[in-house]
Amino acid sequence: MVKMKNAGLAAVLSFFWTGVGQIYNGQIMKGLILIVVQMVNAALMFVLIGFITYPIVWIWGIYDAYKTAERYNKSSNF
Repeated sequence: MVKMKNAGLAAVLSFFWTGVGQIYNGQIMKGLILIVVQMVNAALMFVLIGFITYPIVWIWGIYDAYKTAERYNKSSNF
């Protein structure tokens, strides 16, 4: 039996720490890459561009975690 993923939980995890929702969904490499990207974006806040890139990646990470969990659940319900 395939265990369902909670899309809401995936989104909340990514809300608090970008990339953790992807790791929860089983996309470990994608999650780790997002974590590193957000670290770079945080450092880029010293040159102001991070104030633009950080929220964009953060919101995309939340959306992606939610949609990935939904797709996972849909594909596992034959």
